[in-house]
Amino acid sequence: MRKHALKDWLIATRPWSFPASVMPVLTTISYLYWMNREINVGYGVCALIGMVLFQAGGNAWSDYYDYKKGVDAEDTFGSKILTDELFAPVEVRNLGLVLLVVAIIIGTWLVSRTGLALLWVGICGVICALCYPFFKYRAWGDFLIFIAYAVLPAIGTSYVTTGTIHWDALWTVVPVGLITVAILHVNNIRDVSTDARAGISTVAMKVGVKYSIVLYTAELLLPFVWIGVCIMWRDYPVWSLLGGLVLPLSVNNVRTVCQLPRKGYKVVVNLDERTAQLQLWFSLIFSLSFIISRIVG
Repeated sequence: MRKHALKDWLIATRPWSFPASVMPVLTTISYLYWMNREINVGYGVCALIGMVLFQAGGNAWSDYYDYKKGVDAEDTFGSKILTDELFAPVEVRNLGLVLLVVAIIIGTWLVSRTGLALLWVGICGVICALCYPFFKYRAWGDFLIFIAYAVLPAIGTSYVTTGTIHWDALWTVVPVGLITVAILHVNNIRDVSTDARAGISTVAMKVGVKYSIVLYTAELLLPFVWIGVCIMWRDYPVWSLLGGLVLPLSVNNVRTVCQLPRKGYKVVVNLDERTAQLQLWFSLIFSLSFIISRIVG
């Protein structure tokens, strides 16, 4: 095995995708702040670190199984750390396990400081991380991602930071979760032919190119509709309209995916990364809207 620099190990975790784990935690904390809840910031930071480690470990674990299953090969897009022999498979597998263990240690400490309710959230998170390849290969990956990167972070973060599960926080992470699912979905759109060759099934394969484009479009545009409706129902402050600032980015991504039938799959090669960037900016501005609203009254 070759010697790796710290930068190599970081790249192996796919850091460009980390907004998927950071943003639902940040959005939930911002929402609770707006709702005048008493927040334990220290526990919130620990929860954020734990979520990132869970995602990093899950990414490595998924890459290992994709390589072993033949989903990732020399001619596929996406992660190249194994197909280009930058890492040995056992190294990536062990990296995933180590990161998950560290995340579990952080979670166990938080359970000891908060309560057993968090334990069940953590167990569900571990199951999502370890079983993701199984579900992904059977077209359930999109659903599992929404649970792991929207529902569980909202429940866990609200409990860790306030000592109580605030179910209304789930409404806040819906738009964030939709864009997170879009990251996976457009990745699967790009990989339809190679995934079929590997003998796995994804939602993109199930519904076909036309409806995959429709689904991706909905996942990027519905968050803005959701914000508007929630403002009307006073579940969000009027300041949440600031989220509309990134609407042009969403529209640009939609335009790109609509070129797929005419230009082929290469047009969406980097669209998953662009969707992750959209996730970052959307969630940051969305979270900021709650903070501004609380400050200005």
